[in-house]
Amino acid sequence: MPLPEGKTTARRFVEDKIPRGLAIRVFVYVVAGHLFAAFVYLLFTLGGQR
Repeated sequence: MPLPEGKTTARRFVEDKIPRGLAIRVFVYVVAGHLFAAFVYLLFTLGGQR
């Protein structure tokens, strides 16, 4: 794929990367979502035993 004029490969690499803050936020949301799902699963498991 040809590069547009004035763009080097290093600059294009930086522009194509996901912003660090977004990556961290997505990671935290995935971890929090799994912890919430595990908690709900635990509630249903404990509630089903009674």
